[in-house]
Amino acid sequence: MLSHRSATILKSIVEHYIDRAVPVPSQSIIHSYGLEVSSATIRNEMMQLEREGYIIRPHTSAGSIPSDKGYRFYVETLSDIRLPVNQQRMVSHLFHQVETRLEEWARLTATILAHLAQNMAVVATAKSTRSVFKHLELVSIQERTALMVLVLHGARVRQQLLTFNRDTSQEELSTASNKLNGNFAGLMSGQIDAGKLTLSDVERQAVDTVLAIMKAEDAVTYEETYMEGLQFIFNKPEFSGAQQALTLVDLLEQKNLMRLILPRELDEPGVHVIIGQENEARSIHNLSVILSQYGLPGEAVGCIAVIGPTRMPYVRSIASVGYLSDILTRLIARLYGKDTPPETMRNN
Repeated sequence: MLSHRSATILKSIVEHYIDRAVPVPSQSIIHSYGLEVSSATIRNEMMQLEREGYIIRPHTSAGSIPSDKGYRFYVETLSDIRLPVNQQRMVSHLFHQVETRLEEWARLTATILAHLAQNMAVVATAKSTRSVFKHLELVSIQERTALMVLVLHGARVRQQLLTFNRDTSQEELSTASNKLNGNFAGLMSGQIDAGKLTLSDVERQAVDTVLAIMKAEDAVTYEETYMEGLQFIFNKPEFSGAQQALTLVDLLEQKNLMRLILPRELDEPGVHVIIGQENEARSIHNLSVILSQYGLPGEAVGCIAVIGPTRMPYVRSIASVGYLSDILTRLIARLYGKDTPPETMRNN
């Protein structure tokens, strides 16, 4: 545990460095916080913080910068983190304009989050933990070709062309659709047992295609991922060098970025802060990730995150992730006809 004075000095160093991106000398701390102690006392406290691993001095004659341990102490001591009311109203207004357009939720979230946090935002759209059959339509295209339109719970629609070995009429296709809807509505892929039904060749082919689609859906962790704010992160001094920028580009080009930044266990609700070398992947040890899942556990879950250098405006980023995840959770709950879960914004 740090003394009150040491904690105050460390907080000053963290906030100065986040704001200015230059090592913090002892004189800046005295001027900013008005501590009624000598500069020698401040320097002694800073030396102790350095010995304990909370701060680092890049050069012996330079000021200090926070270590991952220093940032962690700072984040753990934050309290009552909330987005300012005027920003809450702005965000709510923007979502009100697109609240019935499901495809716009993730894209809008990524744009808003990137601008609020002034870093890169990543948003994975929510998907059902298990696909549930809702409705099927078979539409004749040609004599032997039909369009399958499969609707899964959560307003997910999948389409696929089917080619049959013989001519089929729209009447036959509609009869098959009604039969499958009556037997499979509300079932998951593992519950669909076509062996108990007497099926025509057309119906059998439709069932096989439905099961293939649902199993493929279940294998995906998240739906489509949206990224915004690349311009913000490239403007950070941490990525001004060619090698650092190239490393970041390589990272962003990975198709499994969300899987890379997610810790193996994310059971606790709320906002999670992962700093520097706390990240499991070595390739992002110089970054911090602030993330939160949203949606309905057991029904449909997505994830949003802010990614940036460890010198990140943690208060603003945590507040932004927390508020936007709550909005998305309410939208998902409404989509599924459920009660909105209680607000669970919390830091971890």
